[in-house]
Amino acid sequence: MNLRNVAIIAHVDHGKTTLVDQLFRQSGTFRDNQRIEERAMDSNDLEKERGITILAKCTSVDWEGTRINIVDTPGHADFGGEVERILSMVDGVILLVDSSEGAMPQTKFVTGKALALGLRPIVVVNKVDRPDERIQEVLDEVFDLFVSLEASDEQLDFPVLYASGRNGYANVSPDAREGTLAPLFNKIVEHIPAPSADPDGPFKFLVTLLDRDNFLGRILTGLVFSGSVKTNQQIHALDNDGKIVETGRASKIMTFRGLERVPTEEAQAGDIISLAGLTTATVSNTICDPSVSEPLHAQPIDPPTLSMRFAVNDSPMAGREGTKVTSRMIRDRLFREAESNVAIKVTEADDRDSYEVAGRGELQLGVLIETMRREGFELGISRPRVLFGTDEDGKKTEPYETVIIDVDEEYSGTVVEKMNIRKAEMTDMRPSGGGKTRITFSAPSRGMIGYHGEFLSDTRGTGIMNRLFEKYGPHKGQIEGRKNGVLISNGSGEANSYALGPLEERGILFVGHGEALYEGMVVGENAKPDDLEVNPMKAKQLTNFRASGGKDDAIRLTPPKKMTLEQAIAYIDDDEMVEVTPKSIRLRKRFLDPNERKRASRAKQAA
Repeated sequence: MNLRNVAIIAHVDHGKTTLVDQLFRQSGTFRDNQRIEERAMDSNDLEKERGITILAKCTSVDWEGTRINIVDTPGHADFGGEVERILSMVDGVILLVDSSEGAMPQTKFVTGKALALGLRPIVVVNKVDRPDERIQEVLDEVFDLFVSLEASDEQLDFPVLYASGRNGYANVSPDAREGTLAPLFNKIVEHIPAPSADPDGPFKFLVTLLDRDNFLGRILTGLVFSGSVKTNQQIHALDNDGKIVETGRASKIMTFRGLERVPTEEAQAGDIISLAGLTTATVSNTICDPSVSEPLHAQPIDPPTLSMRFAVNDSPMAGREGTKVTSRMIRDRLFREAESNVAIKVTEADDRDSYEVAGRGELQLGVLIETMRREGFELGISRPRVLFGTDEDGKKTEPYETVIIDVDEEYSGTVVEKMNIRKAEMTDMRPSGGGKTRITFSAPSRGMIGYHGEFLSDTRGTGIMNRLFEKYGPHKGQIEGRKNGVLISNGSGEANSYALGPLEERGILFVGHGEALYEGMVVGENAKPDDLEVNPMKAKQLTNFRASGGKDDAIRLTPPKKMTLEQAIAYIDDDEMVEVTPKSIRLRKRFLDPNERKRASRAKQAA
């Protein structure tokens, strides 16, 4: 069987999932009359809603007698754990770059991993039909990026194709504006080597993706490094140290055909397959013939940099909207997630009712919370905090990020000023065409928590920010947090427009008329730095006296500010929590009782 294994890597929104759609169509994977959705590889609801790829997925197309296994990878740095593992399954990468935006931080992150493994790259400049394309400059940027990532001479001699994924053409000439993707198919077959697997050795298979099926149980996906496997063959799983994790049989073997997993009786070396039959084997384990005792080398995964506390929802409204509210249910769900998502680490807190969940960034943990919320969970979520380390001299270190910001020139001064307050150092500033400026910072991750909403306000929604983990560096000391205090409800009941009207003068409201409230819930942002307890439930006294001077006018309220889950997590302070239920997102103080809040505040000041 003629095989090629290739991964497509690109920054968010540079068009890789759309390109895979066209590869499907033009390779004859679908019937002519088959109904197919756009961005077919983005299969789960969250991916469709946000328009981003979250999970790495395998697929395959047949082209003139060669089967090409394609892995679609996430473009966001928070889901980098997905990318690091799957690179061990492929022999080459297609690096997709936007003809206007060029090489962005995520491109750098994944490309660095791919080049270090010695994978052969093909560069595809996508969206060449954009009016603001700058193809030659983008190619120069890619070449400079490869040099800075210490690519070998062979890797630097990469082929280039110019494409429009949406219109379904690729060409060796940058001026082509029509055609098919045949040049890309041919280049994959010609430039990317066939898998260097050993067909005659004992069966060895490295697990890189983990999935679950209601009928088959745990499904392990990865590359067959040597030998072959037949259905019901005896196998065992080894961990990285060579210890046997479990033994069993390969109850089902599946290969990829388009978007489907197709059962097969036998799988050969070099193919990417899914295998069922084991119950505890997990990512980075080696599945092999019982005669094998040496495990395959698994890629090390970068450590998490951010953690949040997931707690049982203990608000007065707990249990009204969700069906899964106990700590045991939350525990089981989080440990199940940590099994399949190697970039997440879960540890149980001392109080037994909460769990520290560490991950790569706010978006990754936000997606996990949103998924759990849709499954019926109720949770209390704390403010994200960074995970500190220590250097060789015992000094405290913290994670730093490379932050690349594209803004209109008129807002660049404001952005630089705000980033300086957050202890960021500017490393580069250059015009990027179209009246925009590209500014690069090295910033402590701590300072970036909660900045994105403020950044969008400062740039009137036109700024684009990309962040990428850079290194652990020296601790930067105190960083200023949120400037404004909050308005806290002093009782339980329903919000009343008669009370909310005067409160609008105090700041920005988060609740509207008729919403259920409880004591200690955050109902708005105070215009001043201090927290303020207010009564948003006060109703008008109904008497039989008419008010003088036309005071009975209808109260006109400004629509309340409704936060998304990510905005709420970024907004809260250390003494606050986000209450997440399937229907609501509420902000609250950690201690609902005002006396407890005062005691905690005094204890913090004394410390």
